[in-house]
Amino acid sequence: AIRHVVTSYDEKSKALIARNYYNNEFAGRVVAVGSSLDLAGYTARRDEFIGRNGDLSTPMAFESTAALGPRLSSQTGPGCDAAVLVTNLTLGPNEKREVVFYLTEAGSIDEFRGAAREFASVATCVAERRRVNEYWNDLTGAIEVSTPAKTFDTLMNGWLLYQTVSCRIFGRSAFYQSGGAIGFRDQLQDTLALIPIAPYMVRQQILLHASRQFVEGDVQHWWHPPTGRGVRTRMTDDLLWLPYVVHRYVEATGDTSVLDEEVSFIEASPLEDGVMESYQQPTISGRRGTIYEHCLIAIDKGLTSGPHGLPLMGGGDWNDGMNEVGRHAKGESIWLGWFIIDVLKRFLPIVRDRRDNYRAQLFEKNIAGIAAAIEASAWDGEWYVRAFYDDGSPLGSSRNTECRIDSIAQSWSVLSGAGSPEHQKQAMASAMKHLVRRDASIVQLLTPAFDSSPQDPGYIKGYLPGIRENGGQYTHAAAWFIIALARQGRGDEAIEMFELINPINITRNAAGLERYKGEPYVLCGDVYSNAQHMGRAGWSWYTGSSGWMYQAGLHEILGVRFVNNHVLVDPCIPSAWEGFSVKLKLGKGVVEVEVKNPKRVQRGVHSFKVNGVEAESRSVAYPAAGSTVKIDIIMG
Repeated sequence: AIRHVVTSYDEKSKALIARNYYNNEFAGRVVAVGSSLDLAGYTARRDEFIGRNGDLSTPMAFESTAALGPRLSSQTGPGCDAAVLVTNLTLGPNEKREVVFYLTEAGSIDEFRGAAREFASVATCVAERRRVNEYWNDLTGAIEVSTPAKTFDTLMNGWLLYQTVSCRIFGRSAFYQSGGAIGFRDQLQDTLALIPIAPYMVRQQILLHASRQFVEGDVQHWWHPPTGRGVRTRMTDDLLWLPYVVHRYVEATGDTSVLDEEVSFIEASPLEDGVMESYQQPTISGRRGTIYEHCLIAIDKGLTSGPHGLPLMGGGDWNDGMNEVGRHAKGESIWLGWFIIDVLKRFLPIVRDRRDNYRAQLFEKNIAGIAAAIEASAWDGEWYVRAFYDDGSPLGSSRNTECRIDSIAQSWSVLSGAGSPEHQKQAMASAMKHLVRRDASIVQLLTPAFDSSPQDPGYIKGYLPGIRENGGQYTHAAAWFIIALARQGRGDEAIEMFELINPINITRNAAGLERYKGEPYVLCGDVYSNAQHMGRAGWSWYTGSSGWMYQAGLHEILGVRFVNNHVLVDPCIPSAWEGFSVKLKLGKGVVEVEVKNPKRVQRGVHSFKVNGVEAESRSVAYPAAGSTVKIDIIMG
């Protein structure tokens, strides 16, 4: 039993009520279970329903259905955390009746009682279900793709977006992780997949996250609404996702007004020397700033430099488990260097538009300086080193016995566009050689796994070798790997990797299903490479990889991008594809894209027609309400 849950029966609403006074955030709220039928009995004791040593497959209460109602004790109270309702229903021959059992949550018992009759209404239930179905159909059906790879289509047409919105944005919970917190870097990244579909949700997320920035420039790593309690850390990438997402939003929508929106900062005690994180309840500061100012403060805070001229690793740079690499403020991150370069490149046009010459020069200097420092100190001969420890020793180097190569340092040399062309090519070839396990249908984050070497990267080493990010597939990074392949024009390999880790393909037969042990229609955050559990799914649903895989499929493989309310199409597809089509519902208009690939190339647009006329520009404005624009592309 959950000891903090207290149940009771409410005579006015004829429903079972549950409260949790122990939880500060929800102490006044109630959860209720009821029915459209009159109750013949109830209990909140699970042992009374299931029976001693019983289970839900054969509950004791069903042994004698005739006596089910009278046998229930109507007991509620502390420790009674089940909800068993008994109703009587008699049906005549060929008779049909609709019955509602509802589970609802309200701000108070009075609020619930006021709406209880509505909750128990069959008509309300039917109407609400119709409304919910319409909402999800409109959201996940706004973009429809059709390609020769039907398993690709299945994930892209609904499932990835549903997973992202339902689990990451709305629920922030799933079977394997029931947290409820909002992660600063996490939910910002998740909304990127929604920019062409629900840009208002991205805008709302930007404003929300900016409001969780401390006056000093750092941000809450995660926090729980509605109180805002959360952790202040020394994570070094969190704050930089704000300017990254702001640029992506402004670039796609042309909505520069978001830059002038004012949002408050928060205040709390700074972290003391040697303290890596603190769970706090911040206060809302009297200081406010525009989103533009929030972004600049984040960038200023993020521009650090260590012994090699690279950004400091801090308490973790995206991989939270590498929290000991830079504990003493000397460890440096190569991945973070690539990411900062990308952020600065993206934000540079914004500061130029605002005639902020000082910032423009500062950004240009850092872009060049960090790129040069990486090439000078982090190229290992066949790939880029992942990081440097506080003592200057490398992580992710051929000199290491564990974690000799790490995926994201290679992928982001391409995503940032800052690695030398020769090194980008070699780095991705090395990642393909060492990290792709076709036999297990995984793309590992790093290899070999941490185990017994004297170096201590952090709590990542606490996972068994090959489990989660310690040498398993971290699907978030695998999506970045796919994007990098597409950016290099390697359409054959990009779709191969997408389909390699596509759970529909993995579970297409009994052997694969038994090995994977995960749902075939959602991505898992991680997949194991441990010999005893090779190819087994880790936690599913609640993973940021769903949003990134959607972007990999739509923006990079199919090449459908959005700039200033215009559609651009520049595919990078496998040479085996004859073509594909995409239907886009943008606002109240429709764009239909038909791509043909007669010469079986991976990249290159030979002809670009709009409504049958060859177009000079390779971009098309969003159509007016009620209108349809047809784009016909011949690759070659």
